[in-house]
Amino acid sequence: MAEVLINHDLGPYIRAISAGTRPQPKVADGAIEALKLGGMSTAGLYPKDVDAVMNESIDLVVTVCDNAKESCPIFPRPIPSIHMPFHDPHGEPMESFIKVRDEIRARLIPELKQRFGIA
Repeated sequence: MAEVLINHDLGPYIRAISAGTRPQPKVADGAIEALKLGGMSTAGLYPKDVDAVMNESIDLVVTVCDNAKESCPIFPRPIPSIHMPFHDPHGEPMESFIKVRDEIRARLIPELKQRFGIA
């Protein structure tokens, strides 16, 4: 959800790429629905392993779950990182996905705006 939210809210300034240390076979239906309910496109969204983004031009790594923080790989060059954990609503009702969506927007988006000097 963070990838879509960042690209939706900060798209002209930041390009987010989401990848996981152990990605699921597909993006959770609840996440897709929560994003669509928020008026965001999920076109092209699919789970990626962190190896798929290893050679991208990355300015900041954001880990959003404790497992990713503990097993975050070593990138080919030093990259600043922050850890901002969010609850994983997998298997929970839609309300949980909406709550996490809104928490990402309320906490992560302002942090990125501040870090990258976006008004």
